[in-house]
Amino acid sequence: MGIRGTGFRATDVTTDRPLIWFERPVLPGLASVVDASCTVLGPGTPEDPYAGIDDAIAALVGSAPFDGPAMDRAPRLRVIARTGIGYDSVDVPAATARGIAVTNTPDGPTISTAEHAVMLMLMAAKRVRPSVTALMTGTANGYYARHEGVELAGKTLGLVGLGRIARRVATISDSIGMRVIAFDPYIDPASAPVGVELVGSIDELLPVADVVSVHIPLTDTSRGLFDAARFGVMKRGAVFVNTARGAIVDQAALIEALESGHLFGAGLDVTDPEPLPAGHPVLAHPAIVTTPHIASATTDGKLRSLESAWEGAIAVVHGERPEHLVNPEVWDRLRAAMARTEPG
Repeated sequence: MGIRGTGFRATDVTTDRPLIWFERPVLPGLASVVDASCTVLGPGTPEDPYAGIDDAIAALVGSAPFDGPAMDRAPRLRVIARTGIGYDSVDVPAATARGIAVTNTPDGPTISTAEHAVMLMLMAAKRVRPSVTALMTGTANGYYARHEGVELAGKTLGLVGLGRIARRVATISDSIGMRVIAFDPYIDPASAPVGVELVGSIDELLPVADVVSVHIPLTDTSRGLFDAARFGVMKRGAVFVNTARGAIVDQAALIEALESGHLFGAGLDVTDPEPLPAGHPVLAHPAIVTTPHIASATTDGKLRSLESAWEGAIAVVHGERPEHLVNPEVWDRLRAAMARTEPG
């Protein structure tokens, strides 16, 4: 493969198509569209997550951290397209400083992640893990008398954050008879979904919620938000669910709250670190259901996220402002730079 052009105009000399790097293999459902529109670079490897990125003008990235040195490996890069909602793995200021657009896919993971959050809530409330263990170890005889579970109908679900995923969780939970309350300082009460009651603070939500489900991004403010103090003010016997980011939770404090009997159970799709090493206390605890950050990893969810990221990347490559631009302050500068490299 040869390279034609300089700056932003680099293409595969044999096809005159843009060179786009994929961290992961292109899914079959999108492969024909991608192959007809660009030359695929990558994917990365375990030894080098950025293998093949050097000549790319666009990068579709999943979970690999993307910092300044990674960006500098691809001097023609125009856009980093995240195949997910969160973009904390991308150094956005570093991208902006280099004139690189960053996009995300806020709609892609919504359905699958919301369903997973409800699944974790149900599994933790019904104590599924210890009952399955009893069957597998041959100790289930007479288990009915020993088993404890929580009936969720009539209970209160407290949503911390009320974005796309949380709203779908609210809809599902309402259908099983739960009262839904939420705290989100960025939501106008007039725009709250029907059936969701907004409260004024997280400290107002925690003492009354039978289930607390977290749906906020990881920021300097939210890092370690759920610590011993916050678990301490939660309602006794409550269930805690986190499908947002692992570093929002002090995991040692969560285990202590479970061990003391203050909390009933927990469901985690995200941890710190990821993945947890074998034998970690979170994995060993019978009241915690843990999955390895795969809430959105359904066939439909993966394809929807990849397709949305692809659309954002292609828009930028063709000089069009993408729908989900994380760093809008870069756009005028990027567009001007792209215009200067247009042929003719």
